Order: sequence, then C-alpha cells, then structure tokens
Amino acid sequence: MSGGDDLFGGGFDLGRLQGMLSGVTERMQELQAEAEQIVIQGQAGAGMVKVEANGRQEILSVRIDPAAMADRELLEDLVTAAVNDALGQVRAQVAQKVSAMASGLPLPPGLF
Repeated sequence: MSGGDDLFGGGFDLGRLQGMLSGVTERMQELQAEAEQIVIQGQAGAGMVKVEANGRQEILSVRIDPAAMADRELLEDLVTAAVNDALGQVRAQVAQKVSAMASGLPLPPGLF
C-alpha cells in the first residue's frame, strides 16, 4: 500500500472528505441555531392545557384553563399529553430540517 487511495480501493480522497465534513459541521451549527428559534405549541383537552416548547426541547410555558383545575388526575393527564404533543411536533420539525440538510450530502441512505 503506497498511499491513502490504495487503502480504500483507489477512490478515496481524504481532502475531499475533510472539506465535506467541514461543510457538515458548519451546516449543523446553523441547524442548531435555527432549532433554537422554533417555538411550537402543543395542547390537550381541546385546548384546556397548552404548552410551548422550543427546538431544544425545552418547555417555555404552560397555560391551564381554570376549568381543568377541578380534577387533579385529569389535569395531570392533560399536562402530560400537551407536553408530549409539543415535544413530538418539535422533534418532527427538527428531523425534517436535518433530513433536508442531509439530502445534499453523499451519505448512506437512512443515516438521517
């Protein structure tokens, strides 16, 4: 083996790979900044409980209709459902952005 090309079957270009990785790193940083700007509202109980979450999967606020306060167990279930709704929407939106970012890269299918 006389060089890096022979090690990987003659078609491997380390410089090109490093350039691609640099671009991926920059794009991932941009994606993280974009994710921080995402704010999603999840809700449960026909809007009796509303939860806002950001792209970093942090809960920003919880709003509870006073009518939901009458039944503690119901309220607990509604808060749980609203949080899960908000976080599920955030994950889906971030995954969509990651998928769009990765679509232009020469990566194995299914990696992102």
